[in-house]
Amino acid sequence: MALRDDLHDEASEIFRERWTERDGEVVPEPSNLELSNDAVNLEATVLYADMAGSTKLVDEQSPTLAAEVYKAYMACAARIIKDEDGSITAYDGDRVMGVFIGNRKNTTASRTAMKIHWAVTNIINPALTKQYGNSAYQMGHVIGIDTSPVLACRIGVRNDNDLVWVGRAANYAAKLSNLNEGYPIYITGSVFDKLHESAKAGGNPQKSMWEERSWTSMNKMRIYRSNWMWRI
Repeated sequence: MALRDDLHDEASEIFRERWTERDGEVVPEPSNLELSNDAVNLEATVLYADMAGSTKLVDEQSPTLAAEVYKAYMACAARIIKDEDGSITAYDGDRVMGVFIGNRKNTTASRTAMKIHWAVTNIINPALTKQYGNSAYQMGHVIGIDTSPVLACRIGVRNDNDLVWVGRAANYAAKLSNLNEGYPIYITGSVFDKLHESAKAGGNPQKSMWEERSWTSMNKMRIYRSNWMWRI
């Protein structure tokens, strides 16, 4: 009965308590927020980098090889996100979440995605082949990016808590990273519209890096996909 009473009291307090909100200019750490209804509002671009086919990987490969692939992808993606001044906000199984803020956040996040794709193609998969032979597993991945106002708040219990990101960008970026259309990068129209020209077109002669699509399952929302890479 004691646990049930405690849970009842805590849930009631959460719904009853007033929120303390403030606008932020940097990505907060969990220690910057209270476990009470305390939040920071940010204009943010969220990137989700997700391994594709991870179920097949763990079903068909040894646990140690699967772990090596996980570690290599997460290490490369995280290093690139941080090198582009993004903040790592979560590791969630086979994917990593990065948050970008500032005036060029959409261009920076999109360039980050292209760099991660370059690393998968030119670093991770060649390293797998070199170590395990030409028949070695070759990994795929999908990255989703969206931008919107988001609210960061602290969830969990004392000594065991983290930040949660509430807002369209976090939700849509995660959903985009689940798309399975044979392309590694997806961004919303809101991100595309704010891209610098350097992240819209490339090559010689120049051509668009992005193909417009209709996101059927999301009320035919305008999105863009790309298989371009940005050399590191």
